[in-house]
Amino acid sequence: DIIQKMHLCKKIQRRNFMVTAILYILIFIMGAYFGSFYTLAVYRIPLELDITHEHSFCPNCKHKLGFLDLFPVFSYIFLGGKCRYCGMKIKPRYCILEVLSGLTFVAFTYSLNINLYNLEAEKLILLGFSALYFAGLFIIAGIDKERIQVQKKVLLYTITVVAVYMSYMYITMNLDIIRYVGYLGFVLFLVILDTIKIRKKGEESYALNLWMLALVMCMFTGEAVFLLTAIYTLLACALYVVIKKIKNRKKYVKKEKEKIKLPIAFYMCVCNVITYIICNFFVNYTLL
Repeated sequence: DIIQKMHLCKKIQRRNFMVTAILYILIFIMGAYFGSFYTLAVYRIPLELDITHEHSFCPNCKHKLGFLDLFPVFSYIFLGGKCRYCGMKIKPRYCILEVLSGLTFVAFTYSLNINLYNLEAEKLILLGFSALYFAGLFIIAGIDKERIQVQKKVLLYTITVVAVYMSYMYITMNLDIIRYVGYLGFVLFLVILDTIKIRKKGEESYALNLWMLALVMCMFTGEAVFLLTAIYTLLACALYVVIKKIKNRKKYVKKEKEKIKLPIAFYMCVCNVITYIICNFFVNYTLL
């Protein structure tokens, strides 16, 4: 009897493992698709191109991509990292971003302690809103890394996602809405200031956009997580500056000292996602 029970327990464990593995594979695929969308958005948004209705195309030959070209990660591998139509090499960063996005979704889902035998509506809703929140952060990060610019449209999208989630939390869980109304009021004030600056000087304020991004992070991930995000961002920026100066010395750069442009929003977004996931691990596993 004891042996039979042990075998039964092992079978149940194997079944649970297989079911959980399938769930996380599906989550990885979903995250990879989000990553594919990020690359499209990062390329098109600064060029004022449509990101929802216009079909995906090769940026070199402009040929519309077929169904088999649009599988994240797998299409890149099977096509040998080249366009099926013109043969131009596709930058590896697109595939890398898709993989990282998939792994981010898996890590976040696991940090919430979600499995098929533990599906709580509250956690699933948080997972859904977090996916939308991450989308905003990843697109902001990608554009800022390339252009040192925070796209206002993407920032406003992220603010909207957070505002809707806060409204949902207030309706369902009686969240202290006054605090978040204060945050949103401050964000609105900064939007007005930035609009005035655009009308006067014809350009957005990078600093004001960073402040708005910081407030959004405080609302969605909490002040404690944002404080850690700010610390890690400062460390990352300091490391970036040091590495930049070392590279300039190795190249024997004798020009006038150029001001190093820091992609601060990029580091803020990356640090916020990582910190948020780690803190969720701590809350959902260590404090159980």
